[in-house]
Amino acid sequence: MGYKTDWFKGIFPALVTPFDGRDRLDEATYRRLIRRLLPDVDGVVPAGTTGEFSYMTAEERMRVIEIAVEEANGRVPVVAGTGASSTQETVRLTEMAKSAGATAALVVAPYYLKPTYNEVYDHFRAVDKVGFPIVLYNLPQCTGTHFRWWTAEGMLLDLEHVIGIKDTSGDLPFMAALFEKVRGKVGIFVGHDEVALAAFASGADGAILASANLIPDVWQRIYRAVQSGDLEAARQDQQRIQRLVRIVTQTAGPQAVKEGLTAMGLPMGNARHPIMPGGGFKREDYEELRLQLEASGIEKIVKRPVTYDLGGKRIVTEVFATPQTPEVIGEWEIKVGEGFAGPPFHELAHVDLLIGRADGPVGRAIERSTANWGAERGIKLINERPRLLLVPTVTLRSAKSKRLFYEEAARGVNLAVQHSIEDGFLPDTVLDEIVLIANVFVHPAASIATRIFGNNYKATRHAIRKAIEGRPTVDELIQEKAAARHPFRYAP
Repeated sequence: MGYKTDWFKGIFPALVTPFDGRDRLDEATYRRLIRRLLPDVDGVVPAGTTGEFSYMTAEERMRVIEIAVEEANGRVPVVAGTGASSTQETVRLTEMAKSAGATAALVVAPYYLKPTYNEVYDHFRAVDKVGFPIVLYNLPQCTGTHFRWWTAEGMLLDLEHVIGIKDTSGDLPFMAALFEKVRGKVGIFVGHDEVALAAFASGADGAILASANLIPDVWQRIYRAVQSGDLEAARQDQQRIQRLVRIVTQTAGPQAVKEGLTAMGLPMGNARHPIMPGGGFKREDYEELRLQLEASGIEKIVKRPVTYDLGGKRIVTEVFATPQTPEVIGEWEIKVGEGFAGPPFHELAHVDLLIGRADGPVGRAIERSTANWGAERGIKLINERPRLLLVPTVTLRSAKSKRLFYEEAARGVNLAVQHSIEDGFLPDTVLDEIVLIANVFVHPAASIATRIFGNNYKATRHAIRKAIEGRPTVDELIQEKAAARHPFRYAP
């Protein structure tokens, strides 16, 4: 019969697995990650989904489990991912995790061939015979098999060594049934970051989360606030992180977490193929994730001084800097940046941006175009400090298109400039020295004004940072060339 333990509660990060430039396990970085997380977590989960277990050899999986056990050193429990598509392999991995000193095994439902519920039950019964604490793992997004409450209830209560379940389905009615049937008898953990607060408030014992690699302290605040009955504080924190966790859960999660940690100063390498940089986790996702990591209440990326060298004038500003942000930024004759943001499809924003000195080529281009033929081609100055020229990518043929472009898109572009002034990337001391040209796309079939405004805000803010920091770099372009796709047309 399943049972409840005292230790299976709280916040457990689903650890990412760092790989070096030769695609080998980076043990030193992995140890640094665990040490960084330990003060803010109640346990760790190596070799899970976020840890890319399905792309690792059995030997690699055991090594990351061993390292986690060594680094935890009894301070927190280690729940080792031992699931596999076959029962034989799952049993073998669970036996190895037991021998390695793990506290329990997280066992995902067998995947690929989509066994029946009776076959899933018999699979877990075989694993149960190892005589080691087991956490059932419901992950229908990847396994193709979604537990039903009666199936979960049977496994949780019938099998001798089951101590709990991690439900990553995001299916709150299913979780509500678990609370009704097994709460207090086994541990119930949420694994879907976007619904964690709802799960805590309903009675979940804890969470195993990918985003806990990035914000373990915030998750602890939310969890403890719920435990103490302060739901309003928990709601406020959840609201702060909602965009961040949505990016992690709805893109290529391991790559998202790795790039977030890298931006925070802990280089993690990339996910293994077939996951690619710029693929499931796109460049616009990275830019937005970075902004969320800077946000008030999260503050995982902090400001540091950067010098802008404008030739005869050097200006020190403070910006939210990542390891890619240069300490000295020069070459202000012409800087080029690009931003892309969506959804939905017809309201996607694409911004090509030029930034340059007012007395340089970009400034002269603004003067010539506004003096000679700007009005007839739809070109319009929409800001004076810094001077900002708005240029339509497509011909504006209808009154509706003109309204959406000159009002909504322009409002988004201007707000992005304002926020870039506030965050230091366009410091007040350079606003008379530089000018901007924004080439902005609004789809002829666009209609939703709010999305046009929001997407152009995001795309412009991303483009400003990329222009100033000189991104993407040549190395990034080479690394991501295999994942490059036209946003409107996919032709491999």
